[in-house]
Amino acid sequence: MRRPASGEDHRLGSAFRRISIRQAMGDDTPALVEMLTEASNWVEQLDGTTMWVEGELEEHRVRSEVERGLFAVAELDGRVVGAVRFQLEDQLFWPDLDGHDSAFVHRLAVRRAHAGQGISTTLLQWAADRARSLDRQWLRLDCDAKRSQLRALYERFGFRLHSFRQVGAYYVSRYELKVNE
Repeated sequence: MRRPASGEDHRLGSAFRRISIRQAMGDDTPALVEMLTEASNWVEQLDGTTMWVEGELEEHRVRSEVERGLFAVAELDGRVVGAVRFQLEDQLFWPDLDGHDSAFVHRLAVRRAHAGQGISTTLLQWAADRARSLDRQWLRLDCDAKRSQLRALYERFGFRLHSFRQVGAYYVSRYELKVNE
């Protein structure tokens, strides 16, 4: 399956709309917190899963992560509609790997009003392209092992199951995507 490139046009209904991906800025923090909270609440209502631990979505913490360059946002018609946290190390979920050949994705989120419009795929493609540009061999991520629809999204994109791991209270599926040969 051909994946859309970052910023590529997507046909939504009868109109073309442009999804653009850019580095998050401090001014994006309130929109990021709102969107991440919306996603967290939706998942909890959907299947009872707690997405992120207490404090992870507090504005000062998200702002600090934004200021460290960890978030990219997706914009559609000038509005932040998706986000992903991109990092070059992950000792919490991948402590058994050296990690120097990997980049890691966390907190992939899309506003519910824009679900199914290719935003998560565009964010994942951006992350894969970014990892490749940094000469990383792998893009890795994890998710709750019970989230079958989310796991299917990652598998359709091309990620393959690496392993399962218990991390505190979470039992996660760990996935990887080869981005460089």
